[in-house]
Amino acid sequence: MYMKSKIHAKSQEKFLSNLLRSFGQDIGIDLGTANTLVYVKNRGIVINEPSVVAINTKSRQVLAIGQEAKTMVGRTPAHIVATRPLVNGVVSDFEVTEQMLKYFINKVTQRGFFHHWKTRVVVGIPSGVTEVEKRAVYDATRNAGVREVYLIEEPIAAAIGARLPIQEATGSIIVDIGGGTTEIAVMSLGGVVISKSLRVAGDKLNNDIIRYIRTHYKLAIGERTAENIKINIGSAYALSESMEMGVKGRDIISGLPKEVKVNDTDIRKAMANSIMQIASAVKTSIEETPPELIGDIMERGIILAGGGALLKGLDILITNTTRIPTLITSDPLTVVVRGTGMVLEDLDSLKELLIPLDINKKPNISI
Repeated sequence: MYMKSKIHAKSQEKFLSNLLRSFGQDIGIDLGTANTLVYVKNRGIVINEPSVVAINTKSRQVLAIGQEAKTMVGRTPAHIVATRPLVNGVVSDFEVTEQMLKYFINKVTQRGFFHHWKTRVVVGIPSGVTEVEKRAVYDATRNAGVREVYLIEEPIAAAIGARLPIQEATGSIIVDIGGGTTEIAVMSLGGVVISKSLRVAGDKLNNDIIRYIRTHYKLAIGERTAENIKINIGSAYALSESMEMGVKGRDIISGLPKEVKVNDTDIRKAMANSIMQIASAVKTSIEETPPELIGDIMERGIILAGGGALLKGLDILITNTTRIPTLITSDPLTVVVRGTGMVLEDLDSLKELLIPLDINKKPNISI
């Protein structure tokens, strides 16, 4: 009788779970330092906005989130701060991160507690984070009112999004260069063989440019200007044709506005140390990879993903450093969130790739 009752209870729970799933929404989130992307099952990528929140420091009221908040960076009065609630890929301000997640989830789901309670979410996080940092992401997402939260390491999500055969008995390597972290992972048979996480990525390159311009041109510039310089003339390897652009800022000696011309050689020098750290980490990962997998990697190549993959000449530099062909995946900016979406499409068979946390157990459902 006990066994029959237990089987009946499990059957009821499974039926109720499937019923909720049929009415609910599945959401994949790439919770990035620079940008947050949201995928909704059967709709695709519906949000791609900066991970920026504008806050009134006097009242702690959130004034704007996403693109609207980013336009306020460097242009607000003293009591209004446009801040990033994630630093180096991890939550630095729990309450603000929760507010940001609620905003994005509300934007793509129907309003109301019941609709949120039916929602399942898969969130991509850096591979090098601690248990406390994992818990912070889980809690912030769960507190947005969703039913189930699953966490997946970003390089695994990126590999799935890039359609690498990571569940087969063959070696694959992916390098995901985001805003706050660079994630390197060698994978085979559905598991990570070698994993490295560097807190050297897009934001670090921006800061390198800011410091270089200040030191060599005595010009103070902001993050947005540095990012524009990196995108327009930044490179990791010497270009076939020289490029330059005008940069406006504040003369740190006179305090007055000033414009200077900078070229690709200047910016390459500015970023050289950080870029070599990334290339060296990739080389080290290759050196630590079991010999049986090296042949597969040489045949398939090193796959670059994330916004940093778009830096001119980075694929050439890594190819020269590792002697392995390096390729940029299609649409590298969205590859992680596309991977979370593919996990949602086949969650039952891909669950083994998720981070195994007790907190990911389904809550008890009572009627």
